[in-house]
Amino acid sequence: MTLTALDTAHAAMEASDDDAPRRAFYDRLATAELVLLLDKEPVGDEISPAVFDLDTGPTVVAFDSEERLTTFTGAPAPYAALPGRVLAQMLAGQGVALGLNLSVAPSSTLLPAEAMVWLAERLAGAPDEARDRPAELRAPRLPRPLMEALDHRLARASGLVARVYLAQAVWDDGSDSPLVALVGAAPGAETALAQSVAEAARFAEDEGLRLDIAFFEAGEPMTDRLERVAWRVDLPEPQPERPAAPRAPGSDPAKPPKLR
Repeated sequence: MTLTALDTAHAAMEASDDDAPRRAFYDRLATAELVLLLDKEPVGDEISPAVFDLDTGPTVVAFDSEERLTTFTGAPAPYAALPGRVLAQMLAGQGVALGLNLSVAPSSTLLPAEAMVWLAERLAGAPDEARDRPAELRAPRLPRPLMEALDHRLARASGLVARVYLAQAVWDDGSDSPLVALVGAAPGAETALAQSVAEAARFAEDEGLRLDIAFFEAGEPMTDRLERVAWRVDLPEPQPERPAAPRAPGSDPAKPPKLR
């Protein structure tokens, strides 16, 4: 069996009593593409999840691949493909648990309704407004959980931004904070990029950590300063575009499906 990112993160969480692996698992869950088992075929943007009445309460089931869903059902079944973040926001407050990869993968687990509320709350905040430009830039000081969360998030930014730098910014009031500098962002991608980086900080170990995010254009004087002192993040090469295919309800985060 080929292990997925959720399998690996789940194994790390199960092997440790630390909080950081648990946060990392939920970060992977939020960014994973899941397939949610439905009672019947979608009607437009409306979906009707299959709900199982377990001893622990009502539960929907989702998988991180179509193959795993088919293994669970034993036959083709209706489903909706949607990001984990959208599924968590749909379930939060509904009193419904999530069965993830049940019986078909190492990451098989039952996530209670309270976990969906917690995850939705972690994803709900917006990035802080930018300060003035930093007075000084230094090499970054980043806790390991934040580095891992940023590495996961930034790997998904391929094609949306040309370069990314990590630095320690010193501000006019003498305070300092980690800075994620994104250079040459694609038009219209700034909001999604800022939200993704901000979420990385929320899933990091230090809840009191402030992480600043800034956007620059190539050729600005600030990018020369970053090149001298910051860490440059190597992004994966963008994958070639595939021909457009019909999209299932839930596959566009900007247009979440409606529950029936």
